[in-house]
Amino acid sequence: MDIKNKVAYITGGSKGIGLGVAKSLIDEGMKVAISGRTMKTVEEAAASIESDENILALQSDVTKLGDEQNAIANISKKWGKVDVVLANAGVGHFAPVDEMKPEQWHQMIDTNLTGAFNTLQASIEALKNSKGYYMTLASLAGTNFFATGAGYNATKFGVVGFTQAAMLDLRKYDVKVTTIMPGSVATHFNGNVPDDSDTWKIQPEDIGKIVVGLLKMHPRTLPSKIEVRPTRPDLK
Repeated sequence: MDIKNKVAYITGGSKGIGLGVAKSLIDEGMKVAISGRTMKTVEEAAASIESDENILALQSDVTKLGDEQNAIANISKKWGKVDVVLANAGVGHFAPVDEMKPEQWHQMIDTNLTGAFNTLQASIEALKNSKGYYMTLASLAGTNFFATGAGYNATKFGVVGFTQAAMLDLRKYDVKVTTIMPGSVATHFNGNVPDDSDTWKIQPEDIGKIVVGLLKMHPRTLPSKIEVRPTRPDLK
């Protein structure tokens, strides 16, 4: 399927997976809006992409529905439509459940889970009009629980369930819905600074290629849930 000139919106697009996907889509000739909580950071990320006419920097806090509604309105005003939405924004705090702080719990729920809901709520009418594609960036932590992961697991299990139910709700409108569930990715997540020791991990551009592949797939076929993991974790 030809995806040139289609319009995408990526939350949490200032670095890591979000930025990697944005670059992959722009390489395919798409127009891409990226958002983050701090405009300066998003503008710097947009400036790193050599395509002034095909990248749009937006400030949006996904925990606020109004912010996401404004983001979709700005994209529609600039490019006239929204074809693809990737709910990618996320945070992680890891601690035994008896040590987790309530504010950490709420930040994860509000960003990872409610944020995905807000992004879909804000974009759903635009996606119905374009017969578009909504994707969430979940995690293998959405099916595999682990010690110190009570809060993070709860949000990612929730994102997987939310996305799969949304898929059933929206396919009657020809809106496709997929959740992507990566294992270890070389990003800045949880304070990591990617370096040569991260070469065994999935790279952000690898997720970008998965998104491109989904968009190019014949519309009769829907990979609704995709697990992806490093091939050789023993190389770390």
